[in-house]
Amino acid sequence: MCGRYVAPGEQDITDTFDVSQVAWHGEGSMDVRPTDVVGVVCQDAKDGADVCLRPMRWGLIPSWTKAMPSRPLINARAETLTEKPSFRAAASRRRAIVPALGYYEWAMAPSGKKTPFFLHPPEGGVIGFAGIYEWWHVPAGVVVRGAEDDWLCSMAIVTRPAMDSIGQIHDRMPVVVPPDLISDWLDSQQTGSDVVAEMLAAMPDPELVVG
Repeated sequence: MCGRYVAPGEQDITDTFDVSQVAWHGEGSMDVRPTDVVGVVCQDAKDGADVCLRPMRWGLIPSWTKAMPSRPLINARAETLTEKPSFRAAASRRRAIVPALGYYEWAMAPSGKKTPFFLHPPEGGVIGFAGIYEWWHVPAGVVVRGAEDDWLCSMAIVTRPAMDSIGQIHDRMPVVVPPDLISDWLDSQQTGSDVVAEMLAAMPDPELVVG
């Protein structure tokens, strides 16, 4: 699971992911929380050749939903990503990269006390979580942070079973997209459940340390 993460600023994102269109401007955040509006990398809706940095609300709202969910859909399991009605359309055509410097996880002690851990690349730097996103038409009279012209763009982070080295902290972790698979993950022309499953299966364990 990923419930909090650290986000880089605009310049680090554009440098890392070769962004050609910038629609989000902002500094980094040491504590991104569900429903926050953050900068996310995706293909431009009109021109798939362009990589865009745009604002998205963390907590995906399916396009067919008539009302705001009571709990934001912040994570989507890789194992059922192409099957769940809330995620399968986005997984096929609206995939994104969620830029991060690392994420927080809490381990539960026998006493019930939770201890936070920060998981990040050993040498620092920006990594990209696999994400999916949707557009939702905001009903009249509803006010939602991050909405523009009655439309809200929202995203969820794809998660997978945790690798052995961090499994003692939590049993799940975000899917980290390696640099050589980023263009494929963003490519909206690569559709279908089999294609998405193959891409996810090809993503190796990331190198992360606890700090």
